[in-house]
Amino acid sequence: MSDDQDELHARGMATRREVLGDAHVDRAIERTTPLTEEFQDLITRYAWGEIWSRPGLDRRTRSCITLAALVAAGREHELELHLGAALRNGLTPAEIAEVLLQCAVYCGVPAANAAFAVAERVFADSTAGPGTPA
Repeated sequence: MSDDQDELHARGMATRREVLGDAHVDRAIERTTPLTEEFQDLITRYAWGEIWSRPGLDRRTRSCITLAALVAAGREHELELHLGAALRNGLTPAEIAEVLLQCAVYCGVPAANAAFAVAERVFADSTAGPGTPA
């Protein structure tokens, strides 16, 4: 890897850990195989080192955009992960509910309904106590 790629990877890993939490990132790293190794490096460098680390938007705004995109795409597994990240980035459950309501208009009521169900689970888990993964 070049020095630039090393720097992007280091910045990406730091951002990824801040947004998703150490437990999630550690699990992802532990599950890395020879097949997924390059993919893990790609998302760490590109998604986290370049995009999520850009100064143009704060992390709360990036979380809102990410939630809306995941609702629109019907990616409930990733939505669950990023709902926890949104809470970690300072969004309140009420603000997240507003994002999901907005999604109902633009992404469809069934998509928003599914997203609210996922949010209910995440919010219940996040209030269960310290160390509980959101």
